[in-house]
Amino acid sequence: MNRQQTAAVLAVLGLTGCGTSHESTQAPQLLPQLSQATGATLTACAELATRISYPDTTITAANPIAAGALAVAGKPVPAHCQVLGQMFRRTGADGKAYAIGFEMRLPVAWNGRFFYQANGGLDGSVVTATGPVGGGGPLDNALNQGFAVLSSDAGHARPTPDFGIDPQARLDYGYQAVGKLTPMAKAVIQTAYGKAPDRSYIGGCSNGGRHTMVAAARYADQYDGFLVGDPGFRLPLAAIANIAGGKTYASLANAPGDLGTGFTQAERTLVSNAVLAKCDALDGAADGLVQDTGACQAAFDLARDVPTCAGARDGTCLSAAQKTAIGALFAGAKTETGTKIYASFPWDAGFATDGWANWKFSSPMQRDAGAVGLIWSVPPENPATFDGTAFALNGSLDTMLARVGATSATYPESALSFMLPPEPANLAKLKNRGAKLLVYHGTSDPIFSSDDTTAWYEALRTTNGGDASNFARFFRIPGMNHCAGGPATDQFDALTPLVDWVEKGQAPDSLPASARGAGNAGGVSADVPSTWSAARTRPLCAYPKVAKYKGSGDVEQAANFSCQ
Repeated sequence: MNRQQTAAVLAVLGLTGCGTSHESTQAPQLLPQLSQATGATLTACAELATRISYPDTTITAANPIAAGALAVAGKPVPAHCQVLGQMFRRTGADGKAYAIGFEMRLPVAWNGRFFYQANGGLDGSVVTATGPVGGGGPLDNALNQGFAVLSSDAGHARPTPDFGIDPQARLDYGYQAVGKLTPMAKAVIQTAYGKAPDRSYIGGCSNGGRHTMVAAARYADQYDGFLVGDPGFRLPLAAIANIAGGKTYASLANAPGDLGTGFTQAERTLVSNAVLAKCDALDGAADGLVQDTGACQAAFDLARDVPTCAGARDGTCLSAAQKTAIGALFAGAKTETGTKIYASFPWDAGFATDGWANWKFSSPMQRDAGAVGLIWSVPPENPATFDGTAFALNGSLDTMLARVGATSATYPESALSFMLPPEPANLAKLKNRGAKLLVYHGTSDPIFSSDDTTAWYEALRTTNGGDASNFARFFRIPGMNHCAGGPATDQFDALTPLVDWVEKGQAPDSLPASARGAGNAGGVSADVPSTWSAARTRPLCAYPKVAKYKGSGDVEQAANFSCQ
């Protein structure tokens, strides 16, 4: 990225002026090395229900869980204690009951580490606290590795957007639940084991990735390692951009109300194959993966490289109207008056999957409309009469954009404040205390663009004198859809390398990753092409490096690729 492009990125992300002049002019400095965690043994479980005492917190149960009651990839998870509770019980402005519900799982054989499991979507459910390690079809989790793990509902007990009527529930969802839960969880660990965690980690994908990026900016003193997956760190803007996409696909649809007929699977396969024809071999191997994402954007041109229909659409061409409209979406959706809403999306090979289609053709009227209308807008829509389809397909994008940035006496903090990390390219506190940030993003993610994360990382590099690799590393995953899936090697463990980086100083240059073909223990991905080995492996390379074929050897094996 050249100086002019970097300046544009900084302006788009609102990152100008971040960081100090000291950081922007100095080469990467030697940072503190954090010590390794040491473990302890949990001697009692049930009695924790009465022993744990923390302000504004109610413990509702402490249950011993036998070894093997949970499993990951067919392997039994060791014995542990499940602690259930709530924080800050209250009645909301909408008259409904609220609390921050949580679950902690405390291993009998504890490794001295705490993991905050940042959940995805709208939160609203206390899911099993196992701790994600990254990617699809995981073969391990943090709990199995010996971490004490916490998950929460982020302050509302239903995964529906109507909680957004309550101002405090908005803030808890945005960032305050993490701030409230973290010291409580550490206090529970102190009570359970007689010592606080030596090292603390937080991680998740999607909205969980957003939670983690927000924590990196707001709670850098509370965590030593941050594992960020496919982050929707500008989530309100991404949602409005996806609504803009919904409007576009509706306008192209052959069947009224069926957005998928605006860009059919046959047409998406056509475009994916055209991208591969131009970009697949840029890394030295024609293997169905676009490793050099940056070079591909220069090599592929939708108007030139996909046939234009002379007559009716039949799956072998795109109409001129499709090319214009879809090309504009990939370049970055705009409002009716021409204001760019969000980032561009890269051309890649993962567009023909069901997962990609669901986000593009169903989410605008469901997830996105509800979140924009009820959680982030000031004022919010009336939940009693709200119609997500009408809101998405008939509403004004300019109005949506204005309302997610608005405030009022009832809602004094806008969604662009409570949902986004403040000064996302200024992570000096995290950096200077020796904490580490590991970020990954699928290049075929249909809802949160890897271009957006790439632009953020470029801004972070600029803020840190051109190199942030001594505390933050970014891995793009070719072909991967949203957090998992797609024609990709999407099975990997990013948590173990993060721990080794934080506690041993071993910075990861690449992550080993596998495809999930037939027989995969973590779950088969239907998106793995039949022409691939079921167990294909690849290195995921730390940006800006890409995986390139060495020129000989089996293309199914990671050993025959190097990060360059």
